[in-house]
Amino acid sequence: MATPGSPAAEGAAPAALRNPVYAALSGPHAAIAQVRGRARVYPSDVAPFLGLPDAVTEQDWHDAAKLVGAGRLVATMRPDLPVPDVFEPDRQFDLVQFLAPADFGADEPEAVVLGPDDVPEMLGLVALTDPGPFRARTIELGSYLGIRQGGELIAMAGERFRLPGFVEISAVCTHPGHRGRGLATRLIRAVVAGIERRGDQAFLHTGGSNLTAIRLYESLGFSVSHQSKVTLLQPA
Repeated sequence: MATPGSPAAEGAAPAALRNPVYAALSGPHAAIAQVRGRARVYPSDVAPFLGLPDAVTEQDWHDAAKLVGAGRLVATMRPDLPVPDVFEPDRQFDLVQFLAPADFGADEPEAVVLGPDDVPEMLGLVALTDPGPFRARTIELGSYLGIRQGGELIAMAGERFRLPGFVEISAVCTHPGHRGRGLATRLIRAVVAGIERRGDQAFLHTGGSNLTAIRLYESLGFSVSHQSKVTLLQPA
Protein backbone atom coordinates (compact mmCIF):
# COMPACT_ATOMS: atom_id res chain seq x y z
CA MET A 1 0.00 0.00 0.00
CA ALA A 2 1.22 3.49 -0.81
CA THR A 3 2.22 5.64 2.12
CA PRO A 4 2.20 9.45 2.33
CA GLY A 5 5.02 10.86 0.28
CA SER A 6 5.67 7.75 -1.80
CA PRO A 7 5.80 7.95 -5.62
CA ALA A 8 2.80 5.63 -5.86
CA ALA A 9 0.77 7.95 -3.67
CA GLU A 10 1.71 10.98 -5.74
CA GLY A 11 0.80 9.45 -9.09
CA ALA A 12 -2.40 7.64 -8.14
CA ALA A 13 -4.92 10.47 -8.01
CA PRO A 14 -6.99 11.48 -11.05
CA ALA A 15 -6.65 15.13 -12.05
CA ALA A 16 -9.87 16.22 -10.30
CA LEU A 17 -8.72 14.73 -6.99
CA ARG A 18 -5.48 16.71 -7.13
CA ASN A 19 -7.51 19.95 -7.14
CA PRO A 20 -10.78 18.91 -5.48
CA VAL A 21 -12.09 22.32 -4.46
CA TYR A 22 -11.88 23.72 -7.98
CA ALA A 23 -13.28 20.51 -9.48
CA ALA A 24 -16.26 20.65 -7.13
CA LEU A 25 -16.95 24.36 -7.61
CA SER A 26 -16.58 24.03 -11.39
CA GLY A 27 -18.78 20.92 -11.52
CA PRO A 28 -21.45 19.53 -9.18
CA HIS A 29 -21.24 22.49 -6.78
CA ALA A 30 -21.17 25.18 -9.51
CA ALA A 31 -24.66 26.38 -8.56
CA ILE A 32 -23.51 27.34 -5.07
CA ALA A 33 -20.15 28.81 -6.12
CA GLN A 34 -19.33 32.49 -5.91
CA VAL A 35 -17.34 33.29 -9.05
CA ARG A 36 -15.09 36.02 -10.43
CA GLY A 37 -13.15 35.21 -13.58
CA ARG A 38 -11.78 31.70 -13.04
CA ALA A 39 -11.65 32.00 -9.23
CA ARG A 40 -14.35 30.24 -7.22
CA VAL A 41 -15.21 30.20 -3.53
CA TYR A 42 -17.89 28.68 -1.34
CA PRO A 43 -20.17 31.11 0.52
CA SER A 44 -18.65 31.81 3.91
CA ASP A 45 -21.46 30.07 5.81
CA VAL A 46 -21.03 26.92 3.69
CA ALA A 47 -17.27 26.30 3.67
CA PRO A 48 -14.01 28.29 3.81
CA PHE A 49 -12.49 26.88 0.61
CA LEU A 50 -11.15 28.86 -2.36
CA GLY A 51 -10.83 27.09 -5.72
CA LEU A 52 -8.23 28.11 -8.30
CA PRO A 53 -7.46 26.44 -11.65
CA ASP A 54 -4.52 24.07 -12.00
CA ALA A 55 -2.36 26.68 -13.77
CA VAL A 56 -2.95 29.81 -11.70
CA THR A 57 -2.29 33.17 -13.35
CA GLU A 58 -1.68 36.56 -11.77
CA GLN A 59 -5.15 37.58 -12.95
CA ASP A 60 -6.66 34.57 -11.17
CA TRP A 61 -5.09 35.69 -7.90
CA HIS A 62 -6.36 39.26 -8.34
CA ASP A 63 -9.86 37.98 -9.13
CA ALA A 64 -9.71 35.72 -6.09
CA ALA A 65 -8.70 38.60 -3.80
CA LYS A 66 -11.62 40.71 -4.99
CA LEU A 67 -14.00 37.76 -4.78
CA VAL A 68 -13.01 36.84 -1.22
CA GLY A 69 -12.93 40.39 0.07
CA ALA A 70 -11.01 42.01 2.89
CA GLY A 71 -11.01 40.34 6.30
CA ARG A 72 -12.13 36.88 5.18
CA LEU A 73 -9.84 33.92 5.82
CA VAL A 74 -10.07 31.19 3.19
CA ALA A 75 -8.29 27.91 2.53
CA THR A 76 -6.72 26.41 -0.57
CA MET A 77 -6.30 22.64 -0.81
CA ARG A 78 -3.54 21.73 -3.24
CA PRO A 79 0.25 21.18 -3.37
CA ASP A 80 2.45 23.98 -2.06
CA LEU A 81 1.54 27.05 -4.10
CA PRO A 82 3.47 30.33 -4.10
CA VAL A 83 1.17 33.04 -2.74
CA PRO A 84 1.46 36.49 -4.38
CA ASP A 85 1.37 39.81 -2.57
CA VAL A 86 -2.39 40.26 -3.07
CA PHE A 87 -2.87 37.56 -0.42
CA GLU A 88 -1.36 37.23 3.03
CA PRO A 89 -0.64 33.63 4.17
CA ASP A 90 -1.81 32.76 7.67
CA ARG A 91 -0.73 29.14 8.25
CA GLN A 92 -0.31 25.86 6.41
CA PHE A 93 -0.51 22.15 7.20
CA ASP A 94 -0.06 18.84 5.39
CA LEU A 95 -3.03 16.89 4.07
CA VAL A 96 -3.35 13.24 3.05
CA GLN A 97 -6.08 12.07 0.68
CA PHE A 98 -7.45 8.53 0.80
CA LEU A 99 -9.65 6.55 -1.59
CA ALA A 100 -12.14 4.08 -0.16
CA PRO A 101 -11.72 0.44 -1.17
CA ALA A 102 -14.22 -1.17 -3.53
CA ASP A 103 -17.51 -2.31 -1.99
CA PHE A 104 -16.65 -0.74 1.36
CA GLY A 105 -20.14 0.62 2.01
CA ALA A 106 -22.52 -1.00 4.48
CA ASP A 107 -25.87 0.32 5.67
CA GLU A 108 -26.07 1.17 9.36
CA PRO A 109 -29.44 0.42 11.02
CA GLU A 110 -28.84 2.91 13.84
CA ALA A 111 -27.98 5.79 11.49
CA VAL A 112 -30.51 8.60 11.08
CA VAL A 113 -30.58 11.18 8.32
CA LEU A 114 -29.65 14.64 9.62
CA GLY A 115 -31.38 17.73 8.26
CA PRO A 116 -31.51 21.50 8.75
CA ASP A 117 -33.26 21.19 12.12
CA ASP A 118 -30.27 19.17 13.40
CA VAL A 119 -27.66 21.79 12.45
CA PRO A 120 -27.40 23.46 15.90
CA GLU A 121 -26.69 20.07 17.49
CA MET A 122 -24.26 19.19 14.68
CA LEU A 123 -22.41 22.46 15.21
CA GLY A 124 -22.19 21.67 18.93
CA LEU A 125 -20.67 18.24 18.22
CA VAL A 126 -18.21 19.80 15.77
CA ALA A 127 -17.17 22.42 18.35
CA LEU A 128 -16.52 19.61 20.82
CA THR A 129 -14.52 17.37 18.47
CA ASP A 130 -12.97 19.64 15.77
CA PRO A 131 -13.21 17.31 12.74
CA GLY A 132 -12.58 20.20 10.33
CA PRO A 133 -14.68 23.01 8.89
CA PHE A 134 -18.43 22.59 9.31
CA ARG A 135 -20.66 25.64 9.17
CA ALA A 136 -24.34 26.56 9.30
CA ARG A 137 -24.99 25.67 5.64
CA THR A 138 -22.39 22.93 5.10
CA ILE A 139 -25.23 20.42 5.27
CA GLU A 140 -26.38 21.69 1.84
CA LEU A 141 -23.34 20.06 0.20
CA GLY A 142 -24.46 16.45 0.65
CA SER A 143 -26.07 13.81 2.84
CA TYR A 144 -25.29 13.62 6.56
CA LEU A 145 -25.95 10.72 8.90
CA GLY A 146 -25.83 10.54 12.68
CA ILE A 147 -26.20 8.16 15.57
CA ARG A 148 -28.21 9.21 18.61
CA GLN A 149 -28.29 7.81 22.12
CA GLY A 150 -31.01 8.92 24.50
CA GLY A 151 -31.93 11.53 21.93
CA GLU A 152 -28.44 13.08 21.95
CA LEU A 153 -26.38 13.23 18.75
CA ILE A 154 -23.19 11.33 19.63
CA ALA A 155 -21.61 10.73 16.20
CA MET A 156 -21.97 11.93 12.63
CA ALA A 157 -20.43 11.81 9.16
CA GLY A 158 -21.42 13.19 5.78
CA GLU A 159 -20.51 14.37 2.31
CA ARG A 160 -18.71 17.57 1.33
CA PHE A 161 -16.89 17.97 -2.01
CA ARG A 162 -18.67 16.45 -5.01
CA LEU A 163 -16.54 15.92 -8.12
CA PRO A 164 -17.42 14.13 -11.33
CA GLY A 165 -17.30 10.47 -10.24
CA PHE A 166 -16.13 11.15 -6.66
CA VAL A 167 -17.68 12.29 -3.37
CA GLU A 168 -15.74 13.29 -0.25
CA ILE A 169 -16.55 11.94 3.21
CA SER A 170 -16.32 14.72 5.78
CA ALA A 171 -17.25 15.88 9.30
CA VAL A 172 -16.53 12.45 10.80
CA CYS A 173 -16.73 12.89 14.55
CA THR A 174 -17.74 11.11 17.76
CA HIS A 175 -18.55 12.61 21.14
CA PRO A 176 -15.51 12.03 23.44
CA GLY A 177 -17.70 10.15 25.89
CA HIS A 178 -18.69 7.58 23.27
CA ARG A 179 -15.40 6.82 21.52
CA GLY A 180 -13.98 3.33 21.22
CA ARG A 181 -17.27 1.80 20.03
CA GLY A 182 -16.60 1.96 16.30
CA LEU A 183 -19.33 4.55 15.69
CA ALA A 184 -17.24 6.58 13.24
CA THR A 185 -16.36 3.51 11.17
CA ARG A 186 -20.00 2.44 11.04
CA LEU A 187 -21.07 5.88 9.85
CA ILE A 188 -18.28 6.09 7.28
CA ARG A 189 -19.44 2.77 5.84
CA ALA A 190 -23.03 4.01 5.77
CA VAL A 191 -22.07 7.24 3.98
CA VAL A 192 -19.96 5.26 1.50
CA ALA A 193 -22.91 2.94 0.85
CA GLY A 194 -24.96 5.91 -0.36
CA ILE A 195 -22.08 7.15 -2.50
CA GLU A 196 -21.61 3.72 -4.07
CA ARG A 197 -25.32 3.42 -4.86
CA ARG A 198 -25.01 6.58 -6.96
CA GLY A 199 -22.11 5.02 -8.87
CA ASP A 200 -19.44 7.30 -7.37
CA GLN A 201 -16.25 6.54 -5.45
CA ALA A 202 -15.69 7.83 -1.92
CA PHE A 203 -12.59 9.68 -0.78
CA LEU A 204 -11.57 11.64 2.29
CA HIS A 205 -8.83 13.81 3.74
CA THR A 206 -6.99 13.83 7.02
CA GLY A 207 -4.17 15.92 8.42
CA GLY A 208 -0.70 14.68 7.58
CA SER A 209 0.26 14.70 11.27
CA ASN A 210 -2.87 12.81 12.37
CA LEU A 211 -1.20 9.41 12.58
CA THR A 212 -4.12 7.87 14.47
CA ALA A 213 -6.53 8.67 11.64
CA ILE A 214 -4.03 7.61 8.97
CA ARG A 215 -3.54 4.23 10.65
CA LEU A 216 -7.30 3.79 11.01
CA TYR A 217 -8.02 4.43 7.33
CA GLU A 218 -5.16 2.19 6.26
CA SER A 219 -6.48 -0.58 8.51
CA LEU A 220 -9.90 -0.21 6.84
CA GLY A 221 -8.35 -0.71 3.41
CA PHE A 222 -8.25 2.93 2.29
CA SER A 223 -5.35 3.76 -0.03
CA VAL A 224 -3.41 6.99 -0.25
CA SER A 225 -4.18 8.69 -3.56
CA HIS A 226 -2.58 12.09 -3.11
CA GLN A 227 -1.00 14.44 -0.61
CA SER A 228 -1.18 18.19 -0.61
CA LYS A 229 -1.32 21.15 1.75
CA VAL A 230 -4.03 23.31 3.20
CA THR A 231 -3.00 26.96 3.15
CA LEU A 232 -5.03 29.54 5.05
CA LEU A 233 -4.79 33.02 3.60
CA GLN A 234 -6.64 36.30 3.29
CA PRO A 235 -6.50 39.25 0.92
CA ALA A 236 -3.69 41.59 1.86
